[in-house]
Amino acid sequence: MDVREKVLSGALDEVSKKGSRTRLLRFSPGVYTTKPFVHDYWEEVYLISGDLTVGNDENGEGGEAFGPNTYAVRPPGAVHGPFKSNGGCLLLEIHYYDPA
Repeated sequence: MDVREKVLSGALDEVSKKGSRTRLLRFSPGVYTTKPFVHDYWEEVYLISGDLTVGNDENGEGGEAFGPNTYAVRPPGAVHGPFKSNGGCLLLEIHYYDPA
């Protein structure tokens, strides 16, 4: 599996539950994950290029496909994924803890 991440700015402290980070995440063509994700911070995601399917099974089959210029926001505790990309994709992600 080839999923690469590059942190552009910030730092997310998952132990102290504070901070934020902005990163680029690239899926190579044909990559898929097999389990859903859940985390305790906010996540905003923008699909810059390529294709991303959400909700595939453990064999990479099924799910709902999205194309470029798709935006999603996930509150803390939201279950999301698994993910796959047939042709590869580039995502801009912003992660942060609620400042309250």
